[in-house]
Parts: sequence; structure tokens; C-alpha cells
Amino acid sequence: MTQTTPSANPEATPSADPAADASTTPTEPPWANDTVEFANTSSAPATWYGGTWRPFRNVIVCRMVPGSEDKVGPVFAYYDRTTRPQDLGVVGRVLLSYEGLYLHVIERKEDPEVSGQRRGLPAFQAIAEAIAPYVTPYPSYWQNPSHSVAKHFYTWVPEGEVSLDREMTVIVQRMKPGTEEDIARVFAESDAGGLPTETGVTGRWLYSMEDVFVHLLEQDRVKAAAVRENHESMRPAFAKVMANLAPYVSPYRPETWQSPRDSVARVFHRWTAPDWKPEA
Repeated sequence: MTQTTPSANPEATPSADPAADASTTPTEPPWANDTVEFANTSSAPATWYGGTWRPFRNVIVCRMVPGSEDKVGPVFAYYDRTTRPQDLGVVGRVLLSYEGLYLHVIERKEDPEVSGQRRGLPAFQAIAEAIAPYVTPYPSYWQNPSHSVAKHFYTWVPEGEVSLDREMTVIVQRMKPGTEEDIARVFAESDAGGLPTETGVTGRWLYSMEDVFVHLLEQDRVKAAAVRENHESMRPAFAKVMANLAPYVSPYRPETWQSPRDSVARVFHRWTAPDWKPEA
């Protein structure tokens, strides 16, 4: 099947990323000299972590021209600085790249099915035109921007309040299409035991896009660092989970994969609304 890709003119074809969809484009890109910084984890403001609240997250999966983070990231950085996404319900954004994939985590005050606020930025068309040469659809069935939104199929969060010092890691793997229920079952069995607490897991969200499996893992920063330093002590427990997942999940790029760390996507843009926090 021939895959549809968007034109550089967003009025002719909408952007692959539904968070970028309609307005005006400046004649001189004001982000031209901006740079990006890479990180393996993403943090949120301490004001978000006063209790059990978590943002509602959508995950957008597209293809991205390798090495174009410095073209895409500054576009969003500029409009996140100069517009007010929080007025549309968006309070955070994380852009990541992984092996030719573009991942866009949109963090909202609440589920747009409840709030009715679905737009991601006021300057949709400007963003669409700027990123169109670099970001294109992933799924074979793509016909409109909503088809770039990954399917959310599993969530686990512990009961009660957790550490205020948390970080999020985004893990990307290949999955056998249609096995969401099997993958969810494996994680549910593991999360029902002591492993999440022992490794500092404070939240887990799983998403799929055809053969792409995206795992948003939130952890206590101190416990996560300790696990990374002493991974061998947890190897048997991790190995059991990996063995149970093996029929359904594999490295996205097996020819270059050597360890679980090779499945971690890199953050190249992070924004959180500076003047918003959850209600007490």
C-alpha cells in the first residue's frame, strides 16, 4: 500500500502531527538560530507533584527525518514560548526521537473527551508548514492527523501519594500488531506484585501504533538511579517480564540493540506551562 505523506503546503494536506494544524507562517523563522538539548528522561515541575494528580497524555507517533531534531524542536519551542497552549488545556509537551521515529507526548489538564479542548497550539498552520519537510505519517492507514495518535491500552499507578521527585522515560519497541491485550496482561501480572515498588515505578502508560509499542514509565528519581546502578540485583525479576513479553515485543531495531537502554527515546524538547498547577 502506498503511504500518504503531507505536502509542504498544509492547506493542501494536513500535518501528520494533529497538534500542528492551522494559522499563519512568519516570513523569517524566529527559531532559526535556536538549538536543542538531548536527555534520556523528562521531568515536570514540582508544582505538578503535590499529590496523586497526573496529566492526561496523548502520544503522537510519526516518522522523522533522522537528525532533524534541531529543525523540529525549535519550532515548538518558539510557539510554546510565544503563545498560550495552557488556555487550550495543554499544560506540557515532550518531543522525542528514536530510530527515525518522532514521538510527541501532549500533557493536558484533563481528557479532551471531558473538557472538549482538543487543540495543541494556537499557531497550528505555522507549525504544520515548518515541520512538514521532516515529520510524516507512520501508519499505513493514515488519511488525517487523528490517525497519528497512538492507541492507549494500559495504565497502572500505585494507590496513594508517591515521591514528589519523579522522572519519565519513554521506551520504544516493536510489537506484534493486535497483541495489546496480551502485553497488558503481562504488565498487569507484574504490576500486581512488588516489582514496581522495588524499582520506584510511580506510573506506567502503554500505547500502540501498528507495530510500534510505546511505554511511558514514570519513576521515583532516586530509586530509578539506584536500579540503573545495580541492575544485576533486579535481573531475575526483569528477565521474567521480558520472557513473558517475548512472544509479542522485540527490539525496534534488533541489528543495533544491545541492552534495554537502547530502547529509550531521546527527549529534544520539553515545555510545561509556567503559570499553571493542579488544584489542591
